[in-house]
Amino acid sequence: MISASIILFCCIVALLELDTTYAFQLTFSRGIVTGPLLSLLTGDLMAGLQVGIFTELLFADINPLGGVLPPSAVICCGISLLLHFFGVPLSIAFFFGVLAAIAFSYAERWTRKTRSNHLAVWEKLIRRNSAFATRLICLSLLNAFLTTLLLFIVLAALCTSTALWLLPHLTERALIAFSFAFIAVPWIGMTSLIASFRLKTK
Repeated sequence: MISASIILFCCIVALLELDTTYAFQLTFSRGIVTGPLLSLLTGDLMAGLQVGIFTELLFADINPLGGVLPPSAVICCGISLLLHFFGVPLSIAFFFGVLAAIAFSYAERWTRKTRSNHLAVWEKLIRRNSAFATRLICLSLLNAFLTTLLLFIVLAALCTSTALWLLPHLTERALIAFSFAFIAVPWIGMTSLIASFRLKTK
């Protein structure tokens, strides 16, 4: 995958992240969909399916209600598959993806709070000229896309450099521990789902 393809990969990640709340909302941002889609670029469909399913199960119990902003499945899949493409074992790459998804949720919370400070000004502009609403929506989507793209590039650079530095220093026991932890992820996810279904049936 050449540098142009990496840029394309990052742009598609940012575009898929818009599907979470900003636009479309066609469930493309779900891990089960994002993983296989992104793996078409990295060339490892099985890794994409595995990461997608694991991400879906791990984050399934976290609902975006009220002030809760769940970790991004798109960022998790994107970082995991990018690291795996660069030679990081999927069992390790996935945990970097989870950490990146959590970090992104905090950054996203801050950017949303920043945008909300401008709502009063935007409302005045729309009242003066209703045609400004369409332009504002387009600018907001472009801003969200570019912000996500920048954040993903920063997270990808940090995770890739850290993972490639860490990998030679890991002992065989540590690699085995990562593998076992990776295998445990879907079971953890299913356990949380079973608990949720029990609460709903009571």
